[in-house]
Amino acid sequence: MYTSETFIRVRYGETDQMGYVYYGNYAMYYEVGRVESLRKLGLTYKELEDMGVMMPVLENKSKFLSAALYDDHLRVMTTIRDKPGVRIKFEYDIFNGEGRLIHQGETTLAFVDKKTGRPSRPPQVFQNVLKPYFG
Repeated sequence: MYTSETFIRVRYGETDQMGYVYYGNYAMYYEVGRVESLRKLGLTYKELEDMGVMMPVLENKSKFLSAALYDDHLRVMTTIRDKPGVRIKFEYDIFNGEGRLIHQGETTLAFVDKKTGRPSRPPQVFQNVLKPYFG
């Protein structure tokens, strides 16, 4: 299992008239957590794309526990619980500045060959950076 931590400050434009984070913005927070978790492993989305691999989202799930507010300092914990195959699942726990769990999410992505548009296995370099976390 691999887990990483990313921090996000809620910007005014991400909130609705009530001052709460608009529900659609949580998917953006997932993306930030996902991209930064890979970067911390030493691999970027750009590098994967340059290797000929895309990672489209197949599923996106959200569970709202409490509202995030303008200027909150959020901690996004991103977890890859299972060794990826053709698909990879990311789980997200989002905490507010007081450390309270306010949101949970999950995305499932596929590895897709850019040339063929067909599902593929993750590149070997991707498998190598995750190997220490999955034995």
